Amino acid sequence: MRRILRTGGLRPRILTRPLAVFAVLGPGVVAASAGNDAGGIATYATAGSEFRYRMLAVMLLVTVALVVVQEMSARLGAHTGEGLVSLIREQFTLRTAAFALVCLLVANLGLVVSEFAGIGAAFELFGVSRYLAIPIAAVALWALVVFGSYTWAERGFLLLAIAFLAYPVAAVLGHPDWGDVARDTTIPHLGTSHAFVLLAVALVGTTVTPYMQMYQASAVADRGRGSGGYTPASYKVVRADAIGGAIVANVISMCIIVATAATIGGTGPLRSADQAARALEPVAGAGATALFAIGLLGASALAAAVVPLATAYGVAEAMGAERSVSRRFREAPLFLGIFTVLVGAGAAIALLPGNLVQLLLSMQVLNGLITPVILVFILVLANRRAVLGDAVNGRRFNAVATTCVALVGLLALVVVVQALGARLVGP
Repeated sequence: MRRILRTGGLRPRILTRPLAVFAVLGPGVVAASAGNDAGGIATYATAGSEFRYRMLAVMLLVTVALVVVQEMSARLGAHTGEGLVSLIREQFTLRTAAFALVCLLVANLGLVVSEFAGIGAAFELFGVSRYLAIPIAAVALWALVVFGSYTWAERGFLLLAIAFLAYPVAAVLGHPDWGDVARDTTIPHLGTSHAFVLLAVALVGTTVTPYMQMYQASAVADRGRGSGGYTPASYKVVRADAIGGAIVANVISMCIIVATAATIGGTGPLRSADQAARALEPVAGAGATALFAIGLLGASALAAAVVPLATAYGVAEAMGAERSVSRRFREAPLFLGIFTVLVGAGAAIALLPGNLVQLLLSMQVLNGLITPVILVFILVLANRRAVLGDAVNGRRFNAVATTCVALVGLLALVVVVQALGARLVGP
């Protein structure tokens, strides 16, 4: 078994520019923060506007699940020096690995769609039609990755996305009823309605998204290879980064729910990006819409480029194909072809007529239905001694991890059963 948790390293492998740049920031922090993108903001804001603080208890459970899953992903990357796609390819049958790859592709396509929908919603707040903004953005991001200097643009997108840090301040300045916040967070007031369960699945899909686990494992593995491998002491830092990043990111997510609930809670499902922007009024006043639009644009553009790129790297790695942004199409047809198809398909679907906010939520529900499949693969890998040796899940940790995966799967199953029931009953 190949191990990287030692003083020596593994043979060098091709590094992805996005992963290499992000790794400097801390893989755990970046991976968890990726959930606070266009789909995440829309989902959390809808939770606050429709159900006020009732979804906070769900988010508390989702936070536990995210901490567990991100820690397992980080441990897999650190101890094996490989990403999830490589491990799935090596440890499972060809058909099973192909099934996992298809799930990842569908989940990440859904994420790309939501990011382009977020770009469209951001530009519409500035008075620019999405039918103009989305195609231009798709071509610009594609050309930026294939022909341009992606690194500096990536940093710029991150700076724009920092605007969403205003939500914790807005949660305080919105003067919510902190007694209700504490009660609904610690004492579950769960609903059984289709709308409640569907939104709960969307919260799972946007918070524990497969892209985050892919990134976490790959970035940790890349950092370990670059530093010559992890020692037991240095892995403690990686573990703290994974756990801390998950907790901090979800605290911000919960602040979005609180801020939205305090300003527009009880008004029903979110119908527009402008409604979500209103939650920032305690911080920015009349500039709330512009602040929200800037943050939404930065977060969406970043993920719209990184997710298809990371997906293309993963699939090309699994197939043993050439993968590098410095290559031309004839040199890396699979890698650049997958990237191009994901960007094009994501932008095209985001252009379909309909409410962009509803599209964002639908894509998170799709991710929520696929997430349990990927989590099962992670759980199985984290229990295989052939993969992790003595670093496999401990008994107590495994009990918590199995419970989390089972609950996420149960939520997804309930949504499917409700949908089938509604079809059978008919109008």
